[in-house]
Amino acid sequence: MSNVKIEDSWKEALKQEFEQPYFQSIATFLRKEKQKGKKIYPPGSLIFNAFNSSPFSETKVIILGQDPYHNPGEAMGLSFSVPKGVRVPPSLRNIYKELKDDLGITPPQHGDLTKWAEQGVLLLNAMLTVEHKSAGSHRKIGWQDFTNAVIRKLSEERDGLVFMLWGGFARKKKELIDRDKHLVLEAAHPSPLAGGAYFGSRHFSKANEYLQQQGKEPIDWSLD
Repeated sequence: MSNVKIEDSWKEALKQEFEQPYFQSIATFLRKEKQKGKKIYPPGSLIFNAFNSSPFSETKVIILGQDPYHNPGEAMGLSFSVPKGVRVPPSLRNIYKELKDDLGITPPQHGDLTKWAEQGVLLLNAMLTVEHKSAGSHRKIGWQDFTNAVIRKLSEERDGLVFMLWGGFARKKKELIDRDKHLVLEAAHPSPLAGGAYFGSRHFSKANEYLQQQGKEPIDWSLD
């Protein structure tokens, strides 16, 4: 699998993962599903979009999602993000509300978080693909082995990163992170189903304060 199309610094950091049997089986599974006519999101060219947008050496913040959006045209390989022109999903609307409460940033009229990614915010989903209209459908095909390895690699080889873990699923990943070296921020999931428990977490300002303490450039969280 040395032909995986992914940004060079990530390709080097994860080269051992690409040679693992589980990764070969992911590729085989996706190929067979497409041959059966199944619709898989995001498109193949965007599966590694989070990595291509935020190189290994430049990543500063990790926002962990669960799996891609499963409606047509929504998933773009960045957790919580949708392309411009697509209706902003409810969880992202709540993220924008928290951003306004925390930093006074007016919510944009779109849901494209590429600007965050380009500043070193790794918008990582635990599963990198999903079947059309079938949430969680690729939960057991091996992606979590891969994305757990990504989290461990960042924890081990980088210093002073911020991990934002929202909701029970993401919070379980904290055991992969060295909390002596990194800031781990936990909160309820921004989904409306969490009943507003996410609000007041102030993770955006906390992240920037920490980055500045580490001598790093803070993130410009505005999206307009």
